[in-house]
Amino acid sequence: MKKINLGILVLSLLFFINCSNGQNTKTNLDAMAFNEMVKSTTNPQLIDVRTADEFSKGHLMNALNIDWNGNEFDMLTSKLKKEEAVFVYCLSGGRSSAAAAQLRQSGFKNVIELNGGIMKWRGANLPETTAASVTNTSMSLADFQKLTQSDKIVLVDFYADWCAPCKKMKPYLMEIEKEMSANVILVRINADDNQTLCKELKIDALPVIQVYQKNQLTWNQTGFVDKATVLQHLK
Repeated sequence: MKKINLGILVLSLLFFINCSNGQNTKTNLDAMAFNEMVKSTTNPQLIDVRTADEFSKGHLMNALNIDWNGNEFDMLTSKLKKEEAVFVYCLSGGRSSAAAAQLRQSGFKNVIELNGGIMKWRGANLPETTAASVTNTSMSLADFQKLTQSDKIVLVDFYADWCAPCKKMKPYLMEIEKEMSANVILVRINADDNQTLCKELKIDALPVIQVYQKNQLTWNQTGFVDKATVLQHLK
């Protein structure tokens, strides 16, 4: 009986694989590999799925801005060539992953995602361009260091408006700011508005929580963390 069941399982797997031959498998490349593949592709279909405001502050050369959360995503992407590779990225990977899944479902055979988004791209010091009218207002490293020079504990939150874990953490961080105002200062830094600072501090993923005491970094956390854990590092 066990042998028969195993045989059925093998046949089922082979059937699934054969039926999936025409479908695109997930391709998620790091910044360097993504860059090399884009450069080696003639007239690459490169899509930045962030908002127009984010796009204007810095994007990959020759990228087309199609907002994943906009009303025209399906209509605009339908004009792309489904038989050719499509390169997709966002800030940190969340939106581009959702957009890539939608593209595959719509019939695109080769959708390539930038793992970690433009944050990882910047962390690898790869080139990007901006709208000519945009002025860089990023906080300087000197200004940041002044903020950490406090008698109180400095809690720094590197976030982005479209970062889901960042949104989830914001309410309790605001609670901490209110509940511990006598001893703690909360500094929230929008990573997309402070690209230069993030590069200098090697912030290439979101969210990032840092704690400074007497101008010394005592804790650095990348990724979602709950309130209880943060409080442990504010003692």
